[in-house]
Amino acid sequence: MSDEQDKRELAALQAALAAEHAAVYGYGVVGGRIREGRRTEAKSAYDAHRARRDALAREVRDLGGTPAAAAAGYALPFPVPDSDAAVRLAGELEDRVAGVYSDLVRATVDGRRSMAAEALREAAVRAVRWRGESVAFPGLAERAATASAPPTSATPTA
Repeated sequence: MSDEQDKRELAALQAALAAEHAAVYGYGVVGGRIREGRRTEAKSAYDAHRARRDALAREVRDLGGTPAAAAAGYALPFPVPDSDAAVRLAGELEDRVAGVYSDLVRATVDGRRSMAAEALREAAVRAVRWRGESVAFPGLAERAATASAPPTSATPTA
């Protein structure tokens, strides 16, 4: 693999890691607001994002990088005062993570590409469960509408 390919992969891995940090934070909010009947689902998603975050940190280290640290806090895309808003937030988190994983699929090869595709699939399935409907191309359709807008990842706050 070339140095240029390594740099592309490392940048995409760092972006996915940052998205996973934001998702873990977001699911902390979801877990605190979601109704009892969906808490198990929220906990499962939280655990999945923590596991992906840890795996991505290992991949970054394997490429010689220093894994991006989580921010102390993240700005949410909208207020989350109740369970309905928590469900919407969970769907939004999955859409954002799917978008970053679609970028990782394009930037990687071999085993890392397979890992990224699997993570994209998992995020898309969770988004459908939260939203109750799907999109034709998870991780791509949502980004096409915002191609000229800044990235949709959660914004760290101090």
